[in-house]
Formats: sequence, structure tokens, C-alpha cells
Amino acid sequence: MKNIKNIVVIAFATVGILATSSCKKFFDINQDPDSVLSAPIKQQLTSLTVNLGFYAGSDMNRNTSLIMQQFSGQSSGTLNATQLYERYLIQGTDLNNAWGSLYSTILNDAENIITKATAEGSPHYSGVAKIIKAYAYQTSVDIWGDIPFSEAQKLTDNLQPKYDPSESIYKGLITLLDQGIAEVNATASVQSPGTNSTIYPGPFSSSKANWIKFANTLKLRIFLHYSEKDPAFAKAQIDQLIASGAPFITSNADGFQMFFTSEAGNQNPIEQYATARAGYLVANNFMVNLMNVNVDPRRAFYFTQFPEGSGLYKGSVSGASPSQNYSKFHEYLRGDYDAIDEFYSGAAPIRMLTFAEYNFMRAEAALRFNSAGSAQDFFQAGIIASMNDAGVLAADRNAYILLHGVLTGTPAQQLQQIINEKYVASFGVLGESWTDWRRTGYPTIAIAAEAVTPFIPRSLFYPQTETSLNPNAKQKSGMDVRVFWDTRP
Repeated sequence: MKNIKNIVVIAFATVGILATSSCKKFFDINQDPDSVLSAPIKQQLTSLTVNLGFYAGSDMNRNTSLIMQQFSGQSSGTLNATQLYERYLIQGTDLNNAWGSLYSTILNDAENIITKATAEGSPHYSGVAKIIKAYAYQTSVDIWGDIPFSEAQKLTDNLQPKYDPSESIYKGLITLLDQGIAEVNATASVQSPGTNSTIYPGPFSSSKANWIKFANTLKLRIFLHYSEKDPAFAKAQIDQLIASGAPFITSNADGFQMFFTSEAGNQNPIEQYATARAGYLVANNFMVNLMNVNVDPRRAFYFTQFPEGSGLYKGSVSGASPSQNYSKFHEYLRGDYDAIDEFYSGAAPIRMLTFAEYNFMRAEAALRFNSAGSAQDFFQAGIIASMNDAGVLAADRNAYILLHGVLTGTPAQQLQQIINEKYVASFGVLGESWTDWRRTGYPTIAIAAEAVTPFIPRSLFYPQTETSLNPNAKQKSGMDVRVFWDTRP
């Protein structure tokens, strides 16, 4: 761990002149006026991975977790943004910073690396950048639907890119991932990533296997998203991918995540937000009750007890009167807790695609499409991976599995078991629980109390800055506009 912390500290120091903060305003999705376009690809990769880690743990993480009733908005009096977002009052102006960070920094850094690395003969760099670019677009399509893709990242050559259909973007991401895998696997490369990457840091001779595993697992996620839109396509692609012998994530250590440190300014964004806006976010009653019913041992790592020392956990709900009498986020999201000085280290990673998710995806594919492997085995492996990642003792983990680790009932009931466990395991993961709900209807959340819409959002509005500056950006009629794969009634 010490080596990882040193790597990340160096990376944060390096990226200081390149990276933009999560609170900065952006006004052009094609060009960040503060970016250093001529920087070496080594430094730009640091900027890319750091900014991706912050993005995945910031605004979009909070918004989607509030929608999915994993987080709840609270205050000590005055109504604040998290309480409004929980009621689905999420407007275009609320999304300016996230969109700007995505397009002006993350995707531009990726494109600059791809262009420069290709020109100088460094396919290891261009391959990594393409894999990251595919992840950034996949999560963005799932949030917004149609977005700029084919004409984006052209800098001053095209300041008003067209919006591509979300399904065509998805298909383009498979091509991008295949290219990325091939380039990461290249036998020769002038330069290769190393400790300058804050995701899978270390010698490329070792980390390249992680990038390939992640890229294949991301392909599996993309194909599974077609489960309702085109089940035959989903099955064919998943079966082909598995049969090819493609390596997938095989342990918690392989997970696509970014580690943070306890140094001031370098803590993970969930902890930074929790400290800067104390009490704005608490545990949600829906998720807490789901775990309480099963006496889930992950509660002790996910949440604080309320009342303190009681062994009990209590969540809030949308529209609840202002109060701080709820369980708060704990070490799993915020890092080690110092009980004497009462602060969190902030060194918890931001998890973006986990080993637990991989196993639950395989369980669903085996159940629904008769894909290779046992749904039961993968289901149990997903629970084990999640418990281990949280730090649950083996005895507590095994006791939970004896009671709740066996798939039973009809196929629909078994799917609900899989998705419910995946939901708990995906605490803090950007967007995937929202996607699962839109695909499958699980977990069975109800519309938030005092919601400003008569439906749970199916996508988010486009940012105000984008609709103001790009004539190709046509604002949606509402957040009931669906992403292409969202066809469930």
C-alpha cells in the first residue's frame, strides 16, 4: 500500500499543472482553455486518470446514487441541492460542470494521447487511452443517451459537434475497445505507461494484463445492457466473448478503480464532499432496510451506526424533515476512520467496475441466456467478492452466504436476487445500479416522496451550457426520454 500511496502522491503533484478541479466552470465541450495541449503523453495520462477518478466519484455519482436510493439528501435546516436532486429536481444548469469535465478534460486528454502516441509509435499509450475513452463514453451514454461522439474532440475544427444516436455510439465503443486491446498488446512501443498512471499503476509489463481484463469486462457490461432491447444479440455477443477465451477481471485487485491518499487535497471526492458539506448526504432508507432485513455484515463498513454504538442502522427518505439522526457514510466510501480525532482518511478508492460486478454479470448471463458457467456459482462469487472488498470477516461472510447465497424460485425471482445483491455490492459505483433498474426493474424502488416528476428519471437533461452554445443540442422534453437499450415497460 505504501508504494501505491507514493505513486498516487507523485501523480497528483504532476497533474497539478494539468488537471482541472471538479468545481471549475466549463463553457466549450471541445476545448479547455487551461489545458496544456502540447504536454508529453506521460503527463497527459496522469491528468486523464486523475480527472476520471474525480469525475466518477463526484456529481454524476451523487445524482445517480440519489435517484437509486443508495444515497439520501439531508440537512440540518435549509433545503439543499442533494434534497432537491433526490426529488428529481435536476436541471441543465446542475450538469454543466460534469459535462465540461467529461468533454473538455477527460475526453480531450484521451484524444490528445491517442493522436500523439499513434504519431510517435507508442501503441501502449494509445491503447490505454482508447480503453478509458470507451469507459467514459459508455457511462455517459447511459446517463444522457444521444451525445456528441464522431465529431467530438476536434478542438477548433468543430466547436459544434453533432449528436450521435446512442446505439451507434455503443457499437463504436466495441470497435474502440478491440483497438485498445490490440494496441496494449503490441510487442513494441516507444513509450509505455508506468507509475504515471493513477489507475493500474506500476510497470506496464504487469499492468497491461489489467487493462486487457478491464476492457473485456467492459465489453461484457455493454453487451448485457442489450438484455431487453435485443436479447438474441446480447446472448450471441456474450457467448462469443466468453468462448473466445478473453481474460476478464479475476480478483478485487483487478477492479477498475482509482486509489486516493490521505494527504490534503488528494482524498477521494466522496470524502471531500462529505467533509465540505457535512450532513448533505446520508444513508438511504431503501438500501439500509434491504440490508437490515438480511442482517448484512457490510453495513458496519458502509454506514455508521445510529444511534451510535447501538448496532442499528437508519436511513433517510426523500422529503423527510431536516435531521442528522441517520446513519452516515463510513469507511468503505470514505477511508479509514480515526475515532480519536473523528475524521476519515479519504484514502478509499473510487470503484468504477468491480470484480463483484463481473460475477453478477456472469450470473445474469447464465440465468437469462444459458451462457457458460453456473448462475449459482457466479452469484455466490459476486457476494464473496463484495464482502471481501468491504473487509467483512470470513465467518460473517460465510454465515450470510448460508442464509442468502442460494438462488431460489422462478427465473424472475432469481434475477431479482442477483440484481438486489449487485445493487448492494455496487454502492458508490457510478451509474450501474440505475442502468440495472432501467433494464430489469430491480431493485423495486418506488418514486421518491415529493418528487417533481410523476416518474423516476430514465435519463438526465443536457447541460445548459451545451444547449446554449451548440445548436445541435436539442433539450429533451423531460427526463422520461429513454436511452436506446431502455425498453422495459
